[in-house]
Formats: sequence, C-alpha cells, structure tokens
Amino acid sequence: MTDVPSARPVRAVEIPVAGGDLHVGVWDAASSDAPTILAIHGVTSSHLAWEFLAEALPGVRIVAPDLRGRGRSNTLEGPAGMANHADDLAAVSEALGLGPVVVVAHSMGAFVAGVFAVRHPALVSRLVFVDGGLPLDAPAGLTPDELVAAILGPTAARLNLRFDSPADYLDFWRDHPAFAADWTPQLERYLSYDLVPDGDRLRPATSYATTVEDTIDMNTTSTISDALAALTHPTVLITVPRGLQDEEPGLYAEAHLPRLLAGTPTIEHERWPEFNHYTVVLSRAGAERLAGLVTAQLALAAATPVA
Repeated sequence: MTDVPSARPVRAVEIPVAGGDLHVGVWDAASSDAPTILAIHGVTSSHLAWEFLAEALPGVRIVAPDLRGRGRSNTLEGPAGMANHADDLAAVSEALGLGPVVVVAHSMGAFVAGVFAVRHPALVSRLVFVDGGLPLDAPAGLTPDELVAAILGPTAARLNLRFDSPADYLDFWRDHPAFAADWTPQLERYLSYDLVPDGDRLRPATSYATTVEDTIDMNTTSTISDALAALTHPTVLITVPRGLQDEEPGLYAEAHLPRLLAGTPTIEHERWPEFNHYTVVLSRAGAERLAGLVTAQLALAAATPVA
C-alpha cells in the first residue's frame, strides 16, 4: 500500500438517525462562508469516493455520509430503501444546518438524491446525477439475487468474499479493468476503508442484504418513477459510455437515453466519453471535470433567490 497523506483532511461526524448513528465525512473549507455540497456515494461505496472531488474543490465544504449499510454506517438497524436513505440525508442536513444545497450524487446515490429532493424539497437547490438517477434498462422477471448480479456483477459478488489483510484486498482490486490506468493512493485509501473485521479475517463493509434491498427498490418498484415525475429541481445528468467493468455499453446505452430524457424535462444531459462508471468520480481527471460542473451549479444556485 502507498502511504501518501490526503491533500485535504476529512473529519468524522456521527449523526443520529433511525436505528443508530450515520457516519458522515466532512471536508471543511477555510472560509466560514464557503458554499456547501452534499455528496452521495454509490451502492457499495462510501464517503471516501469523494476524496478526489474534495481535492479539486478546496474552497467548497463537502458533506458526504456513509449511507446506511455501507462504510462505518454498516451497523445501523432498520430497513434501507431510497426513502429511508433520503430521510437520513434530511437528518444530516438538519444536524449540520445545511439549508438548501447542491447535491452531487453518483450511481445509486443519484437515485437516493432524486427521492431526497422530492421528500425534502426545501433542503435541495440543484442536483447533479453522475451516471445514475434515471431508471436502468434492467432485465425483467429476475429473482432479487439475479437482478443484483445482472446490474452489479462482481461488484456485488465480492461482498460475500473474505480477505486476510488490506493488502490482500488491494491485490483483489488491482487488476480490475476499470482502474487499469487510474490506480492511485486515493483509490487505495478508498478501498482499504471498505474493510471491516469478520472473525480473524476481513470483509467488505457493505451489507449484501442492504444492496439487494436497495436494488429491488430502485428497479422493481415505482419509487424512482414517482420521484422523477414529481421532480422540479434543476438537474444535470452525466452519463459515461463504459460500465463497472470498463465495458460497453455502460449503465445508460446511448440508444436508451432519449426515451428516458423525454419524460424528465427538468434534467439536462451531458455525455462524458472519456470515463467509465468508476473513473468519472474515482480519478483525478474525472473529479476535475466534475469540479468544473459543480462550480457552475453552485454559481447558479447562488444567483437563484430562495423561495
């Protein structure tokens, strides 16, 4: 493992929510009047997915929870699902006094963000969906396990594996096709954080049961379609052409996008061809491009009077 310190420290905050405490990472900014974004990670991820973005936005406070069932929020009791995640975000917003903020959300986090904006509209100014948030073109008629495997593949399969050490876990990831050109100390920190004890071995912190629960809610219920139908906040959707294994097509094939966007007039779409589902956030180049977009959204939010 490469022991390179983070360019920007993150502090931990524990926020009471239903079933326990939600672990939240906060990258503070030097200025007390710095703008704040709420950053929401993906289905088997954690708040450290946003370290690159934090480095690219030194003048912005970034509040990033570990969603329930993930990271250091993996011991929370009670059900998951988009509505419960959204209510957890509302508790974070209230506890930290965030007010209406720009929400930046990756993968499953974008689905959570859309539901959050509808359930708690006064807490959101604008939304940035990063390769998520709109319905996936998932096969119908699958069992829950088959659905998770079809969408997430090895990303979910690893949750049932056990590892002897952090180095062992990093070796498991090192040849992953998504990171072939983007292996970094930040990525090593992100991956190592994912591990929790399991007897005398280690396992990924993300709960497989919670992953199944959330995947079912996102893909087989009306939760997402109902939220999108009610969404009024200005939203930018970023999609990329390659998926979780750097494969084509990604989560949103270009042929699938026009139909999705036709029913969501509040959503502006950008296609970023140089990234895959991971590197759009978990690489320096992806985070720097995302930082430019977030900066623009913060300026628009600042120029828009609060209703």
